[in-house]
Amino acid sequence: MAKTIDKAQLVQIGWREVVALPDLGIQSIKAKIDTGARTSALHAVTRKVYEIDGINWIDFDIPRSDSHPVISCKSPLIDQRKITNTSGVPEIRYVIETRMIIGDRQWNIEVSLADREKMTFDLILGRTAIRRHKLCVNPGRSFLAGKPVLV
Repeated sequence: MAKTIDKAQLVQIGWREVVALPDLGIQSIKAKIDTGARTSALHAVTRKVYEIDGINWIDFDIPRSDSHPVISCKSPLIDQRKITNTSGVPEIRYVIETRMIIGDRQWNIEVSLADREKMTFDLILGRTAIRRHKLCVNPGRSFLAGKPVLV
């Protein structure tokens, strides 16, 4: 039997929102909410994997855009997965876990690092990133969550 959710408990977000990924030093980045995508993807270049004390790490850059300068990031690497890109072609991508803030709410999400140079948004939030957080995506509205509340 499907679990029902009281609609009054749902927080409505738009098909695009401004979010923060503070553990990566990203205070503000425009994200497309894409319920057709399973996995979230972040535009990342200059990827370099290395090991510290038996843990794999990855350094990467998020290129400059209209909303931010070049951002250099580092994160523990949690996986490498075969992920189908927007053209339907499977590719191996690095995956990290990071904290995301949308409006005044925050939680950890998994993000694959991808070349999104030809895409409009540096960040795609797939359905696994927003599932189980009592969100409802309004496809006709944008920026309903407000600016990320950094704690």
